[in-house]
Amino acid sequence: MPFLGQDWRSPGQSWVKTADGWKRFLDEKSGSFVSDLSSYCNKEVYNKENLFNSLNYDVAAKKRKKDMLNSKTKTQCKPLVLNLDESCLKIRHGYCTLGEAFNRLDFSTAILDSRRFNYVVRLLELIAKSQLTSLSGIAQKNFMNILEKVVLKVLEDQQNIRLIRELLQTLYTSLCTLVQRVGKSVLVGNINMWVYRMETILHWQQQLNNVQITRPAFKGLTFTDLPLCLQLNIMQRLSDGRDLVSLGQVAPDLHVLSEDRLLWKKLCQYHFSERQIRKRLILSDKGQLDWKKMYFKLVRCYPRKEQYGDTLQLCRHCHILSWKGTDHPCTANNPESCSVSLSPQDFINLFKF
Repeated sequence: MPFLGQDWRSPGQSWVKTADGWKRFLDEKSGSFVSDLSSYCNKEVYNKENLFNSLNYDVAAKKRKKDMLNSKTKTQCKPLVLNLDESCLKIRHGYCTLGEAFNRLDFSTAILDSRRFNYVVRLLELIAKSQLTSLSGIAQKNFMNILEKVVLKVLEDQQNIRLIRELLQTLYTSLCTLVQRVGKSVLVGNINMWVYRMETILHWQQQLNNVQITRPAFKGLTFTDLPLCLQLNIMQRLSDGRDLVSLGQVAPDLHVLSEDRLLWKKLCQYHFSERQIRKRLILSDKGQLDWKKMYFKLVRCYPRKEQYGDTLQLCRHCHILSWKGTDHPCTANNPESCSVSLSPQDFINLFKF
C-alpha cells in the first residue's frame, strides 16, 4: 500500500505525492465500496423476496391441490349440512362437522315431544361419551343449554329420572377425564368455565335425587285395578328390565307378575339374538332357564336393542334429514323407499371420517 508522499499510479488515473490526492483516492474507493455493498444488499433482498414468493406459491399450490383432493374424496362419501327449514335439515354432498349439524338441528324443540325425547337423550349421551371434544365452542355451549332444558323438563314432569341420572353421570365422568388433560387442547374455553359446568352437573344430580314423586289427586281406576291379562300385556311393552323390577316393588301382586318367566323370556328375545342367548344360559334351582338372570347377564355383555317413538330419517335421493313422519319436498317417484331411519349412533357416524 502506498504511503503519503509516494508516487502511486493506477490504470487510467494519475495521483500526485500530496495528502489531497490520497484523500481523493480514499473518498472515491469508499464511495465505490458503498455502492457495491448497496447493490449487493439490494440483490440479496431481491433474491429473498423471490425465494419467499416462490415458497408462498408452492405452499398455496399444495394447499389448493390438497383442498381439491379432500373435496373430491368427501364429496363422494359424506353429506354437507346446508340449511335448516322448520321441519327438516337439508343436506348435500360434501363435508360437515357434527357440531354444525348439532347447532342447526332444533333439538331444543324436539325434547318437548315425548316421541323424540329418548332419541335426543341417547344422542346427548353418545356425544358426552366420546364426541364432546369434536364440538366447537358454540356447539358445546348449545349442548349444555339443551341438557339444562332436559333436566328442567324432567324435574317438572317427574318422568325419566333414572335416564337423565345416567346421562349426567356419563357426562361428569367424561369431563373429569378431559379436565385432567388440560393444556392439550381437548376442551374449548377456560378451565374455570368447565369446572363451573361440572359443579352445575352435580347440582342437577342432587336435584334429581331429591325428587319426591307426588301421587295423582284424581280418584279412579289404577293399574292394579285392571284385569291381570291387561296388566301383563302392559308390562310386556316395557323394554327395560329395570322398569319391571321397579314396578314389581310397588305392590305384592305386581311383584308376582314381574317374576313371570314368559315376560322375561320375551324381553330377552326382543333385545338379543338366539346365538347370544345360547352363550349365556343360566339354570334355576328347579332346572329351568332363569330368564331374568339371563337378561341382566346379557345386558352386561351385549348392547340392547334401541327403541324410539320417532327417529331422524335420511332421504338417499335428495339428501335431507328430517324427523320420521315429517314430509319433505322429495322429487323421487317413491319417496318412502328412499328414506332410511337413523339411530343416534348412525347420526354420529355420518360425520366420522
